[in-house]
Amino acid sequence: MPRPQRTPSERTPTNQPPSGTWPELDPDVSAAELDPDVRSEVAALSGPVADRVARHLVMAGRLLDDEPAGAYQHARAARQLAPRVAAVREALGTTAYATGAYAEALAELRTARRINGSPDFLAVMADCERGLGRPQRAIDMAGHPDAGRLDLPTRVELLIVVSGARRDLGLGEAAVVGLQGPELRSADREPWGMRLQYAYAEALLAAGRRRDAARWFARAAAADPAGETDADERQLRLAAQGDRPPPG
Repeated sequence: MPRPQRTPSERTPTNQPPSGTWPELDPDVSAAELDPDVRSEVAALSGPVADRVARHLVMAGRLLDDEPAGAYQHARAARQLAPRVAAVREALGTTAYATGAYAEALAELRTARRINGSPDFLAVMADCERGLGRPQRAIDMAGHPDAGRLDLPTRVELLIVVSGARRDLGLGEAAVVGLQGPELRSADREPWGMRLQYAYAEALLAAGRRRDAARWFARAAAADPAGETDADERQLRLAAQGDRPPPG
């Protein structure tokens, strides 16, 4: 759901929230729940403001998975109070991304990166570019010098996004080859392996390699006992259509 890009405001914060009323905090929410590194960033603010910002960030984290729109409102409130704190801009970027506001998410994450120099959200930024209908820009991010600074799970996420961007461009075989690295060979032993195997199966399917796709959907399903993906359903659907995994 692409939207026109908006430049984030750098206004001095006021005591008024973005919508005129502060989003409600849970009675039990505490600044102590905040990640220690984020809490140290927020601690540079004045005492009452630091506490309020921290609690809005905790609320954003609590709501992100099940109520992303609510998480977004709390992140906006935190940004209104502390627009120059990188962790706040990252929170607004990730919650905007979760609601499909890709242009805003990209703008916020770029601002956070200018503040702290961190490459940690390159994969999310690349996926925002893809969501905005700019798959080539997503692919270009994989070649950014900062991509080499990513930890392994985040690097895998960037590989997955880039593979999807190549599929968007009709480059099915390139999408497959881009995932055939050491990460895929070690995927069975890693917590991120399920997502990588699933993405590889999708790339194979897009390239017309249906039987190979069925095999990798089966592997992803075996690594996904909680059913976080529909890998098992997709493998069964392919099997029902005669595309059973090859032996071995």
